[in-house]
Amino acid sequence: MSPAHLVKYDTARKALAEARRVDEAKGIRDKAVALQVYAKQAKNTELIDHATDIRLRAERRAGELLRQMEKAKGSRGSGRPKKGGSAKRPPKSSARTLADLGISKTQSSRWQRHAAMTEKDFEEQVAKCRKIAVAACENPRGVLRAAKAALHEEKRKHRAMREQQLGAKQLALPKLKYGVILADPPWNFEVWSDKGLTNTSAANHYPISTLEEIKRLDVASIAADDAVLFLWATVPMLPEALEVMKTWGFSYVSNICWNKDRPGTGYWVRNEHEHLLIGKRGKIPAPAAGDQPRSVIRAKVRRHSQKPDESYLIIEAMFPHLPKIELNARTRRDGWVAWGLEAPTDGPAYAPPSATTANTTEALDTALAR
Repeated sequence: MSPAHLVKYDTARKALAEARRVDEAKGIRDKAVALQVYAKQAKNTELIDHATDIRLRAERRAGELLRQMEKAKGSRGSGRPKKGGSAKRPPKSSARTLADLGISKTQSSRWQRHAAMTEKDFEEQVAKCRKIAVAACENPRGVLRAAKAALHEEKRKHRAMREQQLGAKQLALPKLKYGVILADPPWNFEVWSDKGLTNTSAANHYPISTLEEIKRLDVASIAADDAVLFLWATVPMLPEALEVMKTWGFSYVSNICWNKDRPGTGYWVRNEHEHLLIGKRGKIPAPAAGDQPRSVIRAKVRRHSQKPDESYLIIEAMFPHLPKIELNARTRRDGWVAWGLEAPTDGPAYAPPSATTANTTEALDTALAR
């Protein structure tokens, strides 16, 4: 640091130490912010390092003084009228508000968090911010990319921790409830053609149910407070599927489209896709930004009503730790409970996903790219 900058730095540090009012600390902070802007435009890394340090220390000092203001305000308002006496209106406070000081609630909260940090943690934070500020002055795009990547990784870890904790909580319940419910209801769709009556109608393959029968299924009783529903719906039954989702206690949030390798039937168009609706209840964590699966599955049509394996991979990648159940299942998949007329009767009530189960985003991307 040059002698001139060193003098200004020492002067600012001394002024902060002597600051006894919030507006004094904020004034020093505002000057440091202005200095940061100038230093960035001038690409003066030495100056921006100095200004960043002073700004953070000024915000911490302002936070300390704001906390003192809050304590003083609380002590003034704690008095009670004497027994038998009349309650008098308290005198109008002369304390300045945040608006008077030109400080937003967000700034006040952040600065007070700085003030609450230990000396060691705060100094580490200052060193980190100074390093980032200098690097941003030298290579702004590179630092922005790195900052975004770091933020994404932090959010990804936080989301993974929340999902894992939620899974452990649900598995510990005395009566197991499911955080993931996959359903493929036996929709009753009327067909008109002779071919439909004899071949493509679902009634020719398995017992079908009316809309009211499907809605009466007590799915809410097996759903955890925080849960996600994946509900298969053919194109003509989309309105009914959304009605079922609402009746079961879930709110629609999104959907995945299964793009089939050949067209099927349909009155207006020949349907070549099917919907996997997604609904939620409670505070189920959505995937972290950047980890969301793609909205289209491209997979071959197999036997009647058999769904693509990629759909299971998506769900398992999104929620690897939550207990899962498949309604109207025809097979038992590792890590799932299978329920339905055609579901296998053997197997454990619930088995956590094995090491071979594809739970990672990489495995999912590979499967969807086929």
